Amino acid sequence: SFMAIILIGTGLLMLPRCTVNGITWVDSLFTATSAVCVTGLVPVDVSTTFTTSGLVVIILLIQIGGLGVMTLTSFFAMFFMGNTSIYNQLVVRDMVSSNSLGSLLSTLLYILGFTLVIEGIGMVSIWFSIHDTLGMNLEEELAFAAFHSISAFCNAGFSTLSGNLGNSMVMTNWLFISVSLLIILGGIGFPILVNFKDIVLYHLRHFWTFVRTRKLERHKMQHLYNLNTKIVLIMTFLLLLIGTLAILAFEWNASFAGMSVADKWTQAFFNATCPRTAGFSSVDLASLSVQTLLVYLFLMWVGGGSQSTAGGVKVNAFAVVVLNLVAVLRGSERVEVFGRELSHDSIRRSNATVVMSLGVLFLFIFILSILEPKASLLALTFECVSALS
Repeated sequence: SFMAIILIGTGLLMLPRCTVNGITWVDSLFTATSAVCVTGLVPVDVSTTFTTSGLVVIILLIQIGGLGVMTLTSFFAMFFMGNTSIYNQLVVRDMVSSNSLGSLLSTLLYILGFTLVIEGIGMVSIWFSIHDTLGMNLEEELAFAAFHSISAFCNAGFSTLSGNLGNSMVMTNWLFISVSLLIILGGIGFPILVNFKDIVLYHLRHFWTFVRTRKLERHKMQHLYNLNTKIVLIMTFLLLLIGTLAILAFEWNASFAGMSVADKWTQAFFNATCPRTAGFSSVDLASLSVQTLLVYLFLMWVGGGSQSTAGGVKVNAFAVVVLNLVAVLRGSERVEVFGRELSHDSIRRSNATVVMSLGVLFLFIFILSILEPKASLLALTFECVSALS
């Protein structure tokens, strides 16, 4: 399904009405692949190469890729098959982290619903932040807001502005904050958004019961936040905090020189959020220090939460590998977190993911060093990590 959608996208982008002055098949294939796989890498200037029709094709490819072709495929399979095969349901349940077979269809509907609601709120927020600042009419502003909201939530990093979000026309910090929040929501994963929904409904029920009866319920639900939610939220917070402080320290008087203090903090937060596979840029990457690029590499490699629109080895897998390492150093047989033991299956999968990721990276950096002998090793490593993650 990935291959089919990429090839259809490639064909559509090569249509005369989708580009201003035509496009080579290699650039079209690369752009379609990048959109479906939501990497943010693109070989041409999106704003000057593609027409409105071309941008619509790109954003549709991003939405399909961001939602996850598997999620859409499983949703339609279940919709048309009528939940017949238990095995098929178990496979789909594993893919979308649903707790029971009965709640599987509702989980898939929640995923689609969450996506549309968050992207809609993000679109309104972005529109408010750019209204009357980019010299566009209302229709163009709404189209800009919709494109960037979908691109941010799906962690795609495509922008219709020349020079991405580093364009001098972008003056408001609120745009960067809105895009950052969309990236974070897209990158923590759908199971966690569903868990949030359950928590909110639980508290609303408690509140409604109290309003009706004037009595507080004594029995409180244990484990409101499931283990996966706790791990992802804590790891996401730590990565954003460390990334923001590190980038701020290294770029304060470098690429952020001349900015106000508020702008520097906003740019540091935005540049700590984006490497986690979003792909937007607000400053010229060539102007960043080597230390900041190394921070970028680490954040890109780790990525976001599993079952999210982000890539990377996933914060879940990275957290499990670190916890396993701590247990080994302590000489403990059990890997525990929040008083719960992690299964051997989770540890094996996480270790395999990390080792496989590093192995693939080494292989492709090695191949590119032969094909591109003039490029620096850091540049090749950056491109490979960006593409794989």
